[in-house]
Amino acid sequence: MPHYLYTAMDAAGEVMPGNMDAANVPDLELRLGRMDLDLIDYTVTRDKLLVLGRRAITRADLINFCFHMEQMSGAGVPILEGLCDLRESMDHHPRFREVITGLVESIEGGQQLSDALAAHPEVFDRTFTSLVHAGEQSGKLAEVFRDLSDSLKWQDELAARTRKIVTYPAVVAVVVIAVTFFLMIYLVPQLTSFIKNMGNELPLHTKVLIAVSNVFIGYWYAILMLPVAAWFGGRWWVRRSDRARLAFDAFKLRVWVVGPVLHKIILARFATFFALMYASGITILECLRLSEGIVGNRAVAAGVRRAGQLISEGYSVTAAFQNTGIFPPLVIRMLKVGEATGALDRALHNVSYFYDREVKELIDRAQSMMEPAMTVILGLLLGWIMLSVLGPIYDTIGSIRL
Repeated sequence: MPHYLYTAMDAAGEVMPGNMDAANVPDLELRLGRMDLDLIDYTVTRDKLLVLGRRAITRADLINFCFHMEQMSGAGVPILEGLCDLRESMDHHPRFREVITGLVESIEGGQQLSDALAAHPEVFDRTFTSLVHAGEQSGKLAEVFRDLSDSLKWQDELAARTRKIVTYPAVVAVVVIAVTFFLMIYLVPQLTSFIKNMGNELPLHTKVLIAVSNVFIGYWYAILMLPVAAWFGGRWWVRRSDRARLAFDAFKLRVWVVGPVLHKIILARFATFFALMYASGITILECLRLSEGIVGNRAVAAGVRRAGQLISEGYSVTAAFQNTGIFPPLVIRMLKVGEATGALDRALHNVSYFYDREVKELIDRAQSMMEPAMTVILGLLLGWIMLSVLGPIYDTIGSIRL
């Protein structure tokens, strides 16, 4: 289907640029007409282009979408009417308005809501559409949208915490590196030139300091470029090799301080979505298959895949998860209790709650550890420089006979 870059005008006379898929120009005019827009000009493109300055569809937009659909479905309003009402309130968000227009057209063409959502995978992922499909089959669409809204809010908080634990060490590292460059390139050369003029034999640690300073002065560009080159080279290698991707994801779970927090975040995400899908009526094997794309770590995804294979071979859920070696004893115990009582979704919600609380504590603890760690590193660096500079001066002063 061709993709059009168009310029249209709304009822108030405001010119609005945009882009949209359409079978032909009359179809484009029809789609814009449903959005209360009149076509002014258009350009056909083969590929979908991202128009600069246009707002992307964020998680907050999806939360509003789920909340609106929950309210409409709970009140007994037909899905089509609910989507039309939502489209009318999207004047501030042309991109999402186009997506909702596409949903309306698909449903008018006889598709179910889940099928219409699946036609926009860049906005609604497979887990989202599978949950909506389960809600349609069970008649609990309002409950599914409420659970999706709560889950998206939880994801937003989780993403904020993840950014928090990644951003703080990065800022600390930048500060330490900047101070090191300042000391080695500007301060140390001025002090060492004074020490050399004294004519005494320099101790080993002073010679090492001078050598390190000379390396920074002569090869500062290489020192700055090496981490950048290593970063892009590592990303290229990870992108090209499945084994490298798996090894890198497994390594991330073992990194000091950050690894345990990341592992608990992944397990909390897995438990939340597994419980949500299972409570919506999706089978365990389908829950596991969809969870592989949710966890965001190939090592954990491989464990989830292995658990699905074992369950399909006749293992119980608890035994399958225990044999993967990825999931800690807490998850195994909760699964065992949930499987025995028939309340697997509730047990997984308890796992998610426990890890969610523990992640908060670990992030606060990690931040409290990084502040004194930065102080210690800078103190050791300054102490080394002062000892290397002042040591020869004191030796010279001590050798002077009055």
